Amino acid sequence: MNNEDMQNCEEKKDNIILEESISIICPSPKGKEIAIKLQKALKAQLYIKENEEFKLHEITKQVMKESKAIIFISSTGIAVRAIAPFLEGKDKDPGVVVVDLACKYAINILSGHIGGGNKLTCNVSKILNIMPIITTASDNLGIIAPDLLAQQNNLVIEDLKKAKHIAAVLVNNEIIGIKDDYDMLEISKGYEKIKELTENCIWITHNLKDHTLQENDNKAIDYSKVLRLIKKDIVLGIGCRRGTSYEKLKEFVENYLIKYNFDIKAVATIVSVDVKANEEGMIKLAKNLNCPFKTFSKEAIRTVQDKYEKSEFVLKTLGITGVCEPCVDLAGGKVVVSKLKHEGMTLAIGLL
Repeated sequence: MNNEDMQNCEEKKDNIILEESISIICPSPKGKEIAIKLQKALKAQLYIKENEEFKLHEITKQVMKESKAIIFISSTGIAVRAIAPFLEGKDKDPGVVVVDLACKYAINILSGHIGGGNKLTCNVSKILNIMPIITTASDNLGIIAPDLLAQQNNLVIEDLKKAKHIAAVLVNNEIIGIKDDYDMLEISKGYEKIKELTENCIWITHNLKDHTLQENDNKAIDYSKVLRLIKKDIVLGIGCRRGTSYEKLKEFVENYLIKYNFDIKAVATIVSVDVKANEEGMIKLAKNLNCPFKTFSKEAIRTVQDKYEKSEFVLKTLGITGVCEPCVDLAGGKVVVSKLKHEGMTLAIGLL
């Protein structure tokens, strides 16, 4: 019996949290009662072997792509062999939990942090009143791992290899410094607040480099030992000629974000005027940056356009005096980089 795992689950509980898009796979009819109990409690999709049409390989292939979490009612061996051909990486794989047919244990076997496997393990153990088995070292030491820290605070992990390195340092009982540009985190076990970047630290930011530190102190920072957890708080206002390609827009945006020291992973939304709602280049750019693409009507833009530089060309063609800056404003952003122009494209950068 793993008392530390029980304690970790107790600390996370209060209420059983219903997960989104859970699939339950039950390769043996012997697990039917367990599977149905979980299916009702979690409102999950159930796949159970009741005839020869049940194909474990095909079902697993499907749910590994479509589900955010998977519960196997089986041995760990069956589950491991089933998921093995479809593993893509820590940042893509769903959390996977196994419940044995004797209904004694809930065991997390994949994506405990980013995929939510540890949390689901706790939920399953409460529903079935069985023992949770969580093997991630940081959890068992009462430390919040960097990937979980990012998940809990809606931050983007810069580099999973760096996160793994920081986690190893934590597990080795070393203290990790956190430089928090937003003062948004509560400091917990294993961490301490720092004002300057150091070796083996975490930086909560939307920037690429800490230019202020380097300019003021003449210090060279080894960024290979700094894990950035990136806050998505940048809004891009974009205008362009009809049919501007995705590749051209992406290069334009990337170049200026780098110039102004912003990480492209920090882009929270892209905005433009509603006549650009079907602009394929912008739609693809937003999709690839994993952010929404929003548009505003000309009427809405006219309510704020007088704050910004006026364009006679845009006025003649669209009946408004600007696109990129007013749209940033309407999205709730503060314009920090005014309108930039390049080959028929315009860009304003704002912060939410």
